[in-house]
Amino acid sequence: MIGFHFRKFDPDQQGKSKFDQLLDLFMQLLNYTNGDVGEALQWMNQLDKEYKLTDDEYGMGNFIDDLKEKGYIDENKQTGEIKITPKTEQGIRKRSLEEIFGKLKKTRQGNHNTFKAGQGDEVNPETRSFQFGDLLEQIDFTESIRNAQINHGIEAFNIQEDDLKIRETDFRSQTSTVLMIDISHSMILYGEDRITPAKKVAMALSELITTKYPKDTLDIVVFGNDAWPIEIRDLPYLQVGPYHTNTVAGLEMAMDILRRRRNQNKQIFMITDGKPTCLKMGGKYYKNSFGLDRKITNRCLNLAAQCKKLKIPITTFMIASDPYLQRFVAEFTETNNGKAFFAALDKLGAFLFRDFESGKRKTVY
Repeated sequence: MIGFHFRKFDPDQQGKSKFDQLLDLFMQLLNYTNGDVGEALQWMNQLDKEYKLTDDEYGMGNFIDDLKEKGYIDENKQTGEIKITPKTEQGIRKRSLEEIFGKLKKTRQGNHNTFKAGQGDEVNPETRSFQFGDLLEQIDFTESIRNAQINHGIEAFNIQEDDLKIRETDFRSQTSTVLMIDISHSMILYGEDRITPAKKVAMALSELITTKYPKDTLDIVVFGNDAWPIEIRDLPYLQVGPYHTNTVAGLEMAMDILRRRRNQNKQIFMITDGKPTCLKMGGKYYKNSFGLDRKITNRCLNLAAQCKKLKIPITTFMIASDPYLQRFVAEFTETNNGKAFFAALDKLGAFLFRDFESGKRKTVY
């Protein structure tokens, strides 16, 4: 029967092929399955059955064949195991950046602008009056000539010092950043997935730094009972474990990494949802999940003070609303002279990106 098939208009899908539409969904699902291709494809089959993602012309089998042909997945012919490729890992990071940065442009929340002017790398749209010591190349001649015509008329051109306008530039500093991610069991407790938004933010930040700020460094540290560094390519596979929260181990590792960095500007971003509950003393773990243990919190505060002396600010992104935890984070932040954000999961990326971008600009005299 010849006829027309109508479907709901989706502006985001305009101009995209069926493969590209399915690829977007596949990339999103890989975040939730920790890079497990088989599980992601099972979810897609289930969604296809319920929402009719494919049609008679292009089915899930065609999509899987295209994934292999285009180099997004690789199948081990001996074992039959299917894994994502480096191309897919980078694609997930790019999509995370687009998703989070796109939201960031639309929201004013978490905007902590600290832009200060000077001779630098990026033109500032604002102008100011000329001051003694300003360089010739800083003069905005278009604006200055306009002022001269307004102030003295256009019959006889005359430009004076009071007419001159300076267009300033912002300096973007090189920065070494350590991003700490809590992977304790509480990151998936109470039916709330907190690790996936944290992973997305980490992948987006890593893609931003490697593409837009290649002279910067980004190190990623995960912490549970212990702390260890991971590579950017490992982020899609990151998952929580049956761990307590050893914030001290994470901070110590972050400090060790930053000591080896030559950049003058250093900082720590810490994403966590819970209180510090663990210490490693010798070969044994000291644990206490019931409230705030003074022995553990004092070690955290001591490290915050050490970071302050080393001029390493710590920005804590707290995904929790417990008043006693917020009080501890406030004390921790005051000890370090850092920053703290009590962010909802959907605003985590906006908070972190605005704070990172604002810290990139410094005054140059």
